[in-house]
Amino acid sequence: MNPEELQYAKTHEWVAVAETDGEKIATLGISAFAVEALTDLVYIDLPEVGKQVTAGEPFCEVESVKAVSDIYAPVDGEVVAVNEALPDALETLGSDPYGAGWIAKLKISSEAGLGELMDHAAYEKQCSEEAH
Repeated sequence: MNPEELQYAKTHEWVAVAETDGEKIATLGISAFAVEALTDLVYIDLPEVGKQVTAGEPFCEVESVKAVSDIYAPVDGEVVAVNEALPDALETLGSDPYGAGWIAKLKISSEAGLGELMDHAAYEKQCSEEAH
């Protein structure tokens, strides 16, 4: 996926929304900026398929050598798929965060959260401000 075509949450998750059979499916991951900030990932706790998530609430977590960090749901929905390969290949989050490093897919249940997402330019501005 092209990072410039994605939407971003303030908490560094990216979202790609596609419509399939009349349902909106959001593919989620964490940005390259987030992966770089976390450094040395050692574990990811993927959400369960079928779990209901709420925009702004943690839905899974990643652990680095220095901290455990929540990953927040940018939209309301139901987890319909998880990237089963990630726990055994955490380096994928760093090498391909916008492709093979996706974390979960959600069937969007409401538009809550979608309006708060940023485009790539706004997200880049936020990251540059955080880096200083």
